[in-house]
Amino acid sequence: MIVRSRLLSIDILFALRGSILPSIATKLAFTMVISIGAVLVAHFQQQWLTGLSPTPFTLIGLSISIFMSFRNSASYERWWEARKLWGRFVIAARSFARQTASVAPLERRPMLIGLCAVAAGLAARLRNEDETAAIATRVSRLAAVKVPNATDSALTMVGRACTQLMVEGKIDPIHYSVLENQLSEISLIQGGCERIKATPLPFAYSLLLHRTVYLFCILLPFALAPSLGWWTLPLVVIISYAFFGLDALSDELADPFGTEANDLPLDAIVRTIERDLLAAAGDENLPPVLEPVAYRLS
Repeated sequence: MIVRSRLLSIDILFALRGSILPSIATKLAFTMVISIGAVLVAHFQQQWLTGLSPTPFTLIGLSISIFMSFRNSASYERWWEARKLWGRFVIAARSFARQTASVAPLERRPMLIGLCAVAAGLAARLRNEDETAAIATRVSRLAAVKVPNATDSALTMVGRACTQLMVEGKIDPIHYSVLENQLSEISLIQGGCERIKATPLPFAYSLLLHRTVYLFCILLPFALAPSLGWWTLPLVVIISYAFFGLDALSDELADPFGTEANDLPLDAIVRTIERDLLAAAGDENLPPVLEPVAYRLS
């Protein structure tokens, strides 16, 4: 996720870090080449472009803008829902730590470390990384467990520890019910994240928009070149920057758990959960807070 302070007017024009420009630079270069070709055609073979008017492209551009606004809204909704789910995870982890404050430290610490493993495992699972390895760095005895959902197994381990405390009479059933509510909340959060990950935006929907944007930006120079000449280049580049940029940004937001610049900073959120739980467990040597590198928080 990009973390930057408010830019001054002059900085807005030249800021690259945190911009979508690097990811669409090739596309902009391609449209510039097409624009140069269109200007040359208009200069040497003007009859080829006779009857071609910018008016239809105005209507098409308006339609594409409306279409893109719907798609970007859908993508941002997925991103924001994913961020709210991880925010609930932070709250549930802190609540669990507070509600186990009366449990003996030797029995409380494994449960808190188990939740650290759940957070790390879920982040790895959502990013298609080694889920088992991420959990094993926190709970080594789960390293050899071969299950389809290692994160759920780590959460089940914490739940069994709570059940054992109740069976041994160290917490009463009401206390156990309170702890189980927090674990159920984390399970719901995991299910919500997996739903977002496993249900992308319809491919045909995205393909239609990609094709339309490409065709519009490629054909637009031929409509503008007869009347604008070389001024076609900057105008087409600006329009292409807006359309290609929104298209690329929408793709990033549609998968909020990835590792691209505008995706969620799962590593930083997991580190926040770990610091809170380890501090509750009595650790003083906490892992450092993750800071943005070149304005990018991972």
